[in-house]
Amino acid sequence: MRMSAFSLAALLAISPAMAGPKVIASIMPVHSIVSAVMGETGKPELLLSGRLSEHTASFTASQVSELGRADLVFIVGHGLEAKLAQIGGSEAVGGKSFVELSEASGVKTLGVREGGGWEAHEHDEEEEAGHDDHAEGVLAFDPHVWLDPENAKAMANAVAIELGKADPANAGAYLANARRFASDLDAASAEISTNLAIVKDTPFIVFHDAYQYFENRFGLRAVGSIADISAASPSAQRLKEIRGKLAATGAVCVFREPQFDSKFPDTVIEGSSARTSVLDPLGADLEPGPGAYRQLLLNLAASLKSCLKG
Repeated sequence: MRMSAFSLAALLAISPAMAGPKVIASIMPVHSIVSAVMGETGKPELLLSGRLSEHTASFTASQVSELGRADLVFIVGHGLEAKLAQIGGSEAVGGKSFVELSEASGVKTLGVREGGGWEAHEHDEEEEAGHDDHAEGVLAFDPHVWLDPENAKAMANAVAIELGKADPANAGAYLANARRFASDLDAASAEISTNLAIVKDTPFIVFHDAYQYFENRFGLRAVGSIADISAASPSAQRLKEIRGKLAATGAVCVFREPQFDSKFPDTVIEGSSARTSVLDPLGADLEPGPGAYRQLLLNLAASLKSCLKG
């Protein structure tokens, strides 16, 4: 049977997406990086909405089933997506291992800061990813690695390599897309550095200790966090300590996050002159896709500048 010109054109139009592997990404920033690298070959699926905390989110039976059917599953790893880590390699997903991008070559990690005021290990020396994993539930490094755009570039390169293994016919396209993504991030980073220069020395407090990589990259002065690195609810003692830190440092902003209740930031600033605003490490209000990660960084910078400058 002869194929009409229209039918042939339609087939050619959809064939690149059909040719690409089935890919799932855990959180929105990872999904955006993977989307940028996949380009026209296909679209990855997003497992967790940006409105959900990666630390506490659970998964439905259908989501677990989809993970088992995927060719590749990209996650940050190192315990960040806590409940997802529990099923990686299990029978529930057909023994499938997930690609942990925090372990990608070129990713620079920072140590976990201790205490709400981070008296110890503040901005620890960077280490190359690939070191021994955490033991006894103690994190060897801060897993929020995507908030450094240099790490995101390394993650994109790792994604391109893994996609190329699964889909050799498009390996060159994946690498080219990763290079294009890196170039776009260089431009965004330069813009952010310029915009934040005026507030680099202004102290602030964050909701949970997720922003160390962004702070370190752009020279910002966070002085404490209400919740720890896992975003666990703070104790009364911790809230008292952070209120003391607010008074002692003269922090002008206390940031909340859309994934969590604002009651704790409101408690911390009560009776002070500090302002509140929103920092979002996941992009709760962004449209998932290749441009979302870049916009996430720009939004963080805009929120910081607006609140810190006053």
